[in-house]
Amino acid sequence: MKLVIDIRLINASGIGTYLKNVVPGILPVFDEVSVLGNFDEIQRFDWSKDVEIIPFNAGIYSIKEQILFPFVVPKCDLLWCPHFNVPLFPVKASKIVTTIHDVYHLSENAAISYLKKSYAKILFQNAVSKADLIFTISEFSKSEILKYTAADFKKIELVYCGVNKSYFQDARFESDLKLPQNYILYVGNIKPHKNLIVLLKAYATFSDEFKLKYSLVFVGKKEGFITEDNEIQKIMVENDLQKNIIFTGYIGDSEIPKIYREANLFVFPSLYEGFGLPILEALATQTKVISSNAASLPEAGGEAVTYFDPKNYIQLAEIIKKNIEDSSKNDFLLAQGEKQLEKFTWEKSINNHLKALKKLR
Repeated sequence: MKLVIDIRLINASGIGTYLKNVVPGILPVFDEVSVLGNFDEIQRFDWSKDVEIIPFNAGIYSIKEQILFPFVVPKCDLLWCPHFNVPLFPVKASKIVTTIHDVYHLSENAAISYLKKSYAKILFQNAVSKADLIFTISEFSKSEILKYTAADFKKIELVYCGVNKSYFQDARFESDLKLPQNYILYVGNIKPHKNLIVLLKAYATFSDEFKLKYSLVFVGKKEGFITEDNEIQKIMVENDLQKNIIFTGYIGDSEIPKIYREANLFVFPSLYEGFGLPILEALATQTKVISSNAASLPEAGGEAVTYFDPKNYIQLAEIIKKNIEDSSKNDFLLAQGEKQLEKFTWEKSINNHLKALKKLR
């Protein structure tokens, strides 16, 4: 069989992590594989020598990508779109597979314009209609797909994401990033549904002495964080938080384990997630995790995580203060963390992908 994969998001957070871990595991079972994306980015991966790279740099969700898909996608048995931007126009693929990580764009949490939401709805309905197989990454996302689209539930295959525990526990990975001795960590995109405003409000309630001792560190692209949300900017200025908050910007994969390991706490306040990989990554470094109880996050964290109401910053502040001042390791939480890490591995994810794909032969 010939497989074609749209791999343009290989270096994005979330979907990029998914692609980096799953793609190498499924390549060997196909006779021929072509990937669509940026040539220079893809050739850095060891497995790139085993695939044909078809240059394709059109923007995700763009009209341009939809116009070019029929010309770029070669004749193949299977086209895998690891996002919901399945080609609107006919392509030379016998069958189509898509991975829908979440349907945030259609949910009530979506802080996007009416036009963008309308276009997303067209893409989602097109994806579930044309796909012969729909992968999704949590029970929550499966229920959301069925809630917001006309998807056939028989087409949907749940395949959890995973975490490479040994990778995050490998002491060889170091970071040149200069971070404070004590800090509360957040890792992920900085977008409205990530609900960072609640974390900032909670942090603002702490004494100057506390904030001097414990900084806030945000790992992720910070573009638009201050300029696009006036309320966030207002909170930071009114409470003089700028000196206590560090935005690292984009961080390379090899630096992430050390940043998790050295954090006093990891806080994930998101309102909407398809899965919540950063929770597992933090658990892999035995860092205490405090998470919102929204969406799929309890599914990912299980009993290894302390949860809070994502709309209650006072509750979050109390939980942070209680946990950060207690430096002891909680045996129950550690045991539950190991349980979650065994449940979610990339080996299991790859095997489940392959089982589902074999049904399309």
